[in-house]
Amino acid sequence: MQGVPYKSMELKTERDGLMKFIILGKNIEVTPGLRSAVEDKIGKLEKYFTPETEVHVTLSVEKERQKIEVTIPVKGNIIRSEQVSSDMYVSIDLVEEIIERQLKRYKNKIVDKQQGAKYFKQEFLENDYMDEEEIKIVRSKKFDIKPMYPEDACIQMELLGHGFFVFVNAETDQVNVVYRRKGNTYGLIEPEV
Repeated sequence: MQGVPYKSMELKTERDGLMKFIILGKNIEVTPGLRSAVEDKIGKLEKYFTPETEVHVTLSVEKERQKIEVTIPVKGNIIRSEQVSSDMYVSIDLVEEIIERQLKRYKNKIVDKQQGAKYFKQEFLENDYMDEEEIKIVRSKKFDIKPMYPEDACIQMELLGHGFFVFVNAETDQVNVVYRRKGNTYGLIEPEV
């Protein structure tokens, strides 16, 4: 796949009474077979969501890495998973299992009875899934936040040996987070005001 120009294709699929899929391909053509596999596998999640729920799916290929990213926006929350393997169909299978596990595990935390409930089917809301484990904060830390540039924050993060670092961005005076990504790169999280 090296040397292949960037190819992007978006398919929006609305099926009567079923979730709406928005499928985007990066460096991969979204063939009818892939689209069908995504709709069939991710479509199993329809038992949890109402028909107007949108599912954003991005399929991408980078060397031997076949990646699927699934994002389901639900009032105030984003249900998201990405899976990578050497076979796109395997990645599709894995991502559905992860999202289903997330839904069952965090049901009580993602379903706000006043707002979020309208996105989920009644059967999901009524079913009691046992929490595999409660979220427990076992350590709290306080530190001075000093204004610095994102590049300096990355250096500080590396010196501390952490995977992320919270700082005040000297350019914007807002709290930001830098984090380590795969492939020796960094990410920056900025608040949207």
